[in-house]
Amino acid sequence: MKPNRPEPLLQTPDDQINKVEQYKLASDYARGQLHDHFRDLSDDAVAEETEQVAKSHGIYLEYNRAKTGREKDWMYMVRVSVPGGGSFNRKQWHILNNAADTLANANPHGGTSLRLTTRQNIQFHWVKKPQLITLIQQIASTGFFALNGCGDNVRNVMGCPLSKFSKIYDANAKAHEYGKYFQLPAAPHIQVFAIDPTFVRSDDQPQYDYSPRLLNRKFKIAFSAVHRDQQTGKLVYDNCVECRTNEVGVCPIVENDKVVAFQVYLGGGQGEKNGKPTFAALGKPFGVFTEADLMKGLHDIVKVHEEWGDRKNRHWARLKYVVQKQGVDWYRDQVRDRGAQFDPPQPNHDPGPRMLHHGWSYQETNGLWAYGAYIECGRLVDSTDVNEDPKHLSGNVTGNGRLKTMVPAMLDAFNGVEVMVTPNQDLLFVNIPNEAKPDFENKLAEFGYGKRKDKPYSRLRVLSGACVGLPTCRLSYTDSEQFEPELIDKLDAMGYGDMNESIGITGCERQCFRPATKTVGWIGQGPDMYALKLGGSESARHQGQYLADGDKWYLRQVPRDQVAIVTAVLFDFYKKNRSSEKESMGAYHRRIGFHAIIDHLKENTMTAPLMKKTKDAPYVPENGEG
Repeated sequence: MKPNRPEPLLQTPDDQINKVEQYKLASDYARGQLHDHFRDLSDDAVAEETEQVAKSHGIYLEYNRAKTGREKDWMYMVRVSVPGGGSFNRKQWHILNNAADTLANANPHGGTSLRLTTRQNIQFHWVKKPQLITLIQQIASTGFFALNGCGDNVRNVMGCPLSKFSKIYDANAKAHEYGKYFQLPAAPHIQVFAIDPTFVRSDDQPQYDYSPRLLNRKFKIAFSAVHRDQQTGKLVYDNCVECRTNEVGVCPIVENDKVVAFQVYLGGGQGEKNGKPTFAALGKPFGVFTEADLMKGLHDIVKVHEEWGDRKNRHWARLKYVVQKQGVDWYRDQVRDRGAQFDPPQPNHDPGPRMLHHGWSYQETNGLWAYGAYIECGRLVDSTDVNEDPKHLSGNVTGNGRLKTMVPAMLDAFNGVEVMVTPNQDLLFVNIPNEAKPDFENKLAEFGYGKRKDKPYSRLRVLSGACVGLPTCRLSYTDSEQFEPELIDKLDAMGYGDMNESIGITGCERQCFRPATKTVGWIGQGPDMYALKLGGSESARHQGQYLADGDKWYLRQVPRDQVAIVTAVLFDFYKKNRSSEKESMGAYHRRIGFHAIIDHLKENTMTAPLMKKTKDAPYVPENGEG
């Protein structure tokens, strides 16, 4: 009988560990047989054990999901770790840009691209096996690396990029510091891919002591920020990293215009698994740490999970399931027993809204300026390179100008300007002189930036986004990046472009774009089918859930051509009945509750037919927000 709630096997006995754990244990800290397997060009793919171990080196084995037939068109996705989003100077970006053109160019529809992610990574898609080793080497030559890009380790550590120029607190520097500390041993990466060791940090610096089995699953850490409002002079918190969606979120605490401590949140995570009682969650307040105690505290938090987390059931191996089963108080005791020191948390502390940093921002440390450029779904591609038919884009968003060419051209044209990746798949150009601002905007416009199909970006569009999805993501059930522009086009045409709300779309329930923390979340459930999540908000302060009444689950499989209709009905319902224009749509939904939303959708003639098909309600944690 299937369990009706998560039942992780904590402190998994050695005789019950799963095969991935066995592969890692036998791999000698992620060496395995990678050296030989990636040089064997007689087979485009690699053995399963190599596929699993390679993830720690930022490599995913994928295949073209658009190609039918039994024979698979194997390829690879390579993910670059970019702590805090960078920054990249002109030389570094040119290396990445040129590598995409020469080494990640197997898209059958033509064109090359770079993909920015919600974890401030950069991804290369359409990489064939003969080009893989050279690509890893070229990435390392930038001073960044693919190590920790995927796999069971502490993933790319996030931090607000704009905070790099704050006189109050530099979360970007924190991301770099902790990213280096939690990096996997570099020696295997150097040996497997024949990397020049001068490009990669040495292993003699202080770093986390991974066990031979590495971690139980991926582990995510994010540092939120605080900025000074240039108009009011007041300090405002900024949660652009959505810190509570991570295993560990670290938020500064400010007193008298100074950061005096850090509130740590524990147990967040958005990934779920269909067919299993899993859940998405926001981290819970764990404790308040001083600067001096923070590193020791985070080390011990990770160690507790490494020791206790499930190594039999990978769908229950994330930290949130240890927290749910054992409780936050138990976890605090475990961390204190290891010597970490911290005070009780501040339960009502607010990390702030999800700031996107679009447009101009002042850099108070050097008097220069930053410009945040919206990049739809994070895809840097030249629209003219690919077929404009959305069903043949093969993962490339079109209609937004020559964005891939734009970035190196901007760095060439403006001396000293660098570029960073934001937590919302956008770019932040930094170190722009005040007198260069008009020329900078004019230069962006030369590449078609700021418009989609010659129309200015709507408010709804710049607040929304999607993960990669088909055809390159091996886990995806359906389109997401290819669907999002189409959906926003429809909603713009229907008159909803000025909505100050957000839509998040993912191709599967792993939810890489974090759709449940947006106003409206659409999660792929099958070919051209999407499930609805509500209860989140544009500010990303709340955790959304599937639309259910405790017994039945509604709108689990909404056809692609009906998603805009359902979204429009929800928009109209909110606009007509909100308490005031200040009440956000997420707040409205939480106020009236899911029963009222379900009743309205049943009564509306446009959505009533879709509400007839139901399924047993999915598992939801007792407090409803994970």
